[in-house]
Amino acid sequence: METNRQKKIGQLLQNDLVDILQGEVRKNGISNLIISVSKVGVTSDLSIAKVYLSVFPSEKAGEILNAIRSNSTLVKHELAQRVKNQLRKVPDLIFYIDDSLDYIEKIDDALSGKDNPVENPDLLDKRKKS
Repeated sequence: METNRQKKIGQLLQNDLVDILQGEVRKNGISNLIISVSKVGVTSDLSIAKVYLSVFPSEKAGEILNAIRSNSTLVKHELAQRVKNQLRKVPDLIFYIDDSLDYIEKIDDALSGKDNPVENPDLLDKRKKS
């Protein structure tokens, strides 16, 4: 369970990471790309922050994630410059893709289309008995 301190630090990091990542997108003149930070989870010892990113369009998610991971030291340095008055040590950043929006869209498509598993249970994968 997250403590109030972990939640506050996660929110602080989330706000600054959004500014950093969107600023880089604008500075490099990349159009038709949206990067948002959906959640930042901080460990109890405040040494690691798990950063979940949503990328639109989702086809570019893997490419963007690799680029951000390769530049994670620069992102951490920029983040340290922004939060130096609030934190003594900036946590190590681990980036993940948050695919929950794609998952929700897939469920909506399944329920609204002809591949509705509620109306046609044969579409569901059968469990194998061991």
